[in-house]
Amino acid sequence: MSTAVRAPLGRLHEVADGVHAFLQPPGTWCLNNAGVIAGPDGLLLIDTAATRARAEALREQAEGLGHGPVRSVVNTHSHGDHVFGNCVFAPSATIIAHELLGAEVEAIGMGLTKIWPDVEWGELSLAKPTVTFARSMSLRVGSRTVELHHLGPAHSTNDTVVWVPDARVLFVGDVALPGCTPFCMMGSIRGTLLTLDRLRGFGAETVVGGHGRVSGPEVFDQTERYMRRVLAIAEEGVAAGITPLQAAREHGPGEFAEWLDSERLAANLHRAFLEVRRPDLPLGAEVDVNAVFNEVIEYHGGLPTCLA
Repeated sequence: MSTAVRAPLGRLHEVADGVHAFLQPPGTWCLNNAGVIAGPDGLLLIDTAATRARAEALREQAEGLGHGPVRSVVNTHSHGDHVFGNCVFAPSATIIAHELLGAEVEAIGMGLTKIWPDVEWGELSLAKPTVTFARSMSLRVGSRTVELHHLGPAHSTNDTVVWVPDARVLFVGDVALPGCTPFCMMGSIRGTLLTLDRLRGFGAETVVGGHGRVSGPEVFDQTERYMRRVLAIAEEGVAAGITPLQAAREHGPGEFAEWLDSERLAANLHRAFLEVRRPDLPLGAEVDVNAVFNEVIEYHGGLPTCLA
């Protein structure tokens, strides 16, 4: 039996009337946030969780609100900590996501389980979306309108943000992670900067990131400051002829050292170096994920801890 340390199961927190965030502190690797929007006869879920037990805890707490079952699940992107738990809700719940998500879920598969084999993942199977959209989509939860928007490559190629206009609550997935280091290995540094500008335009009062604490819109400025530092380091590193890993070791996390998972700097610099060297490539162009994550491990001095 594994003796690995686990974080406690997450808890629901109401952030507006009928709008809840499912938080899994401290928010490090695979401890994601989810969302629950309650209607008169059912629930809309925003993301699931990495393990069977965590997804079942989410379902128990969500349906314990007394508003009926989970009828729909929106995935903010394709990474396992946000989609592995889909199988707990499908096929009775409709899975909704951006049109690029399904193919990427297939390509990634159960990769996280191989990175951290000691995690108690439980019985999982991939449940892909049954409804997709290209740019935007509106849903009704009772009398409430919920908007889904794809704003371009940022954390991934298939990011979806979920806007609840009447509550001024914005669920941003992993585009912005309050108190946690961003991770753009499979997305784009420049794309994140463009997306942050668009996120400010919603006028949100409450922002729920894909990991970390609930915040206000100040997280957009904090994330931009981090991304601009990464780009500046990359421009300097490309000019000096050094590698992303060398640049990460030379500069370190700087003012962002207290953010969780600072080792992601190595992957973010790999992406930034590519965007500086090859501005002709589309944002979110594929990289060798295994090779880049191995640089993260080398920079960190070992495999990062996963508490899921």
